[in-house]
Parts: sequence; C-alpha cells; structure tokens
Amino acid sequence: MTKNQRKKYVVDVAERVGATFVQAFLAQLTVVPLLGVDVPVLKQAAIAGAAAVLALVQSAAASQVGDGGTAALVRSAPRVNG
Repeated sequence: MTKNQRKKYVVDVAERVGATFVQAFLAQLTVVPLLGVDVPVLKQAAIAGAAAVLALVQSAAASQVGDGGTAALVRSAPRVNG
C-alpha cells in the first residue's frame, strides 16, 4: 500500500469510526429519555465508544475482505469505460 493509499484508508476509517460514535451517542441522547430510562451521559458515551470500537474492528477486517486499501466490506464494481 502506497503512502497515499494508506492516508486515504486512515481517513476512511476515522470517518467511519467518528460517524458511528456520533450516531450512537445522539441516538441514545434522543431515545433514552423517551423510554424513561435513567442512564448517565458518561455511560451513554461509553456505549457509543463501544460501537465505535466495533466499527474500527469491522474496518480492519474489511481491509482484508473487501477492496484492498479501503474500509469497505464489499468489493466495488469494475468500472466500464464508455
């Protein structure tokens, strides 16, 4: 993997992990009060962090299964010139 590909991969993984954390945290901040459950914000952040770690693990595994040099789990379709 070239230096440019490596940088692209790291940015891809960071985006996926960050987005997963934010989505999980915001979902909890929204849903927990609606359910009437009392969960401290730090515990909600810890749960969102666990989701982000799982996204990181998935991205690492995907680099071995999907397109090399990306965090995508599936291979992209071949490009057709035309």
